[in-house]
Amino acid sequence: MRHARKLLIALFAGAALPLAGLPAHAAAPTPVDPAQHGQMLDIWKKMIAIPTVHGRGQTRAMADYIAGLLKQGGFAAEDIVIEGDGDDISLAARYRGTGKGKPILLSGHMDVVEARPSDWTRDPFVPVEENGFVYGRGALDMKFGDAVLVSTLLKLKAEGFKPSRDILLLLSGDEETAMATTARLAERYGGDAELLLNADGGGGMLDDQGKPVAFYVQGGEKTYADIEISVTDPGGHSSRPGATNAIATLAQAIDRIAAYKFPAQVNEITRAYFKATGKQVGGTIGAAMLRFADDPNDAAAVATLRAEPEYVGITGTTCVPTMLSGGHALNALPQKATVSVNCRIFPGVPIDSVRDTLAKVIDNPKATVTIIDHPLGSDASPLRPDLMKAVRKGIDQSFPGLPIVPQMAAGATDSLYFRAKGVPSYGVLGMFLNPADDFSHGLNERAPVASIDPALRLMRTLIVDLSK
Repeated sequence: MRHARKLLIALFAGAALPLAGLPAHAAAPTPVDPAQHGQMLDIWKKMIAIPTVHGRGQTRAMADYIAGLLKQGGFAAEDIVIEGDGDDISLAARYRGTGKGKPILLSGHMDVVEARPSDWTRDPFVPVEENGFVYGRGALDMKFGDAVLVSTLLKLKAEGFKPSRDILLLLSGDEETAMATTARLAERYGGDAELLLNADGGGGMLDDQGKPVAFYVQGGEKTYADIEISVTDPGGHSSRPGATNAIATLAQAIDRIAAYKFPAQVNEITRAYFKATGKQVGGTIGAAMLRFADDPNDAAAVATLRAEPEYVGITGTTCVPTMLSGGHALNALPQKATVSVNCRIFPGVPIDSVRDTLAKVIDNPKATVTIIDHPLGSDASPLRPDLMKAVRKGIDQSFPGLPIVPQMAAGATDSLYFRAKGVPSYGVLGMFLNPADDFSHGLNERAPVASIDPALRLMRTLIVDLSK
């Protein structure tokens, strides 16, 4: 998860109705080989024990550990590529297929955010299994997903599975920071791929009794962008105020930005989300969801949803002032004042158009409006029937008939760079979690051991069915 950028936009707002047909008869969970369960747990813990925090120089150690597992499991050395220096390390491993179809990509990242042992109840890099959870930095974000990918590929290799297309495991090393390794992997492998399965997105929700409520498929992400607005002025002595003042001018611009609302928008994913969730939520908000799904220009529905922090981000682009600076001395007229505006841009909306809109809203030639980073934007991925069918099959092996709901994330995962290359990308991690247990990036991060089997069942089904 890249800072707060990957907070789930659905925010576990409620259960929903299934998008794919339910099975005619509920079936008992498909057994998982106990040996694979144990292997996956062992790999997960060993990954957590490697402190792949940016600046510590341990990302290569994790890449080497994974490469060693793959080689022991039958992958040819020439099919495993580790690149980069320092912590900017990436790993690519090819599971060779028998046909000429476009490859399927499996995505994850090896790095984690910093964790100080003095702040934690336990050492964050000594994995502990306790009360049904594994504790440690990266237990949730995202070494569980990495272990699922590696364990699944090792199991398929041991069984002699022969896909009709290549399967590429792509693990970045700086997803939590600059995403330079992500960009490199997308450039190298994203030009000719059928689709990407990301183990760093999606997932299942548990209620307070531990019962599965819904499974979310992440098919889109809002684009993160920081835009800087500055006003300059000659300044002077504060005892001689003039007709202009950089801070006062900027304050007017901030007021206009705060009052402006970008047009409401929907896409295939958010429309399906609102239709499904609205029926379950009910009441005033549920009714607004259903009306908005049918007509995003319904002003009353938009107003109702945008009054709720859980839903405002799903209705379109948002831009809010987040940091402010100005002036250089208490007794001097300000020569410069600057505000940083954080924008979460709806999929498919050009970043430059958001900047231009802000400039029109401010309507002051003295203000400069500049994009201070250069994020990528991309459309949401289509809800492919083959993908949704495979997800339905994989979920039914653990929780027959569980609702499956599309989801849009608030910001960047590695999928962003691949979508920008035209690769349909989907977050499909089979982690089932109660929102109260989500401590990713926080203190005492943990993840439930009970998610191992559902995650292995789902990932195996997706890889096997989609690589035929």
